[in-house]
Amino acid sequence: MTNDYEKTISQMKENLEKAKGMKMKAEARLEQLNKQKEEIEAEIRGLNLEPQNLEKEIEKVQEEIEGLLIESKKLLPEIE
Repeated sequence: MTNDYEKTISQMKENLEKAKGMKMKAEARLEQLNKQKEEIEAEIRGLNLEPQNLEKEIEKVQEEIEGLLIESKKLLPEIE
């Protein structure tokens, strides 16, 4: 019976060590991703845009492209 307890405790210790290792890897990855996010946001700001306004800017550019395409079609003669 004591052997079962020791085996269980040993397995629990092993699982704890694995969990600690996984936690350390996850924390390192999170730090890496946060750094990457900061770099991307800095690059976006370097383009005179705010990261939180990107969707509006994308919509604005899409509308501008659509308008320019319509205008270009009007300027080109139709060929049949």
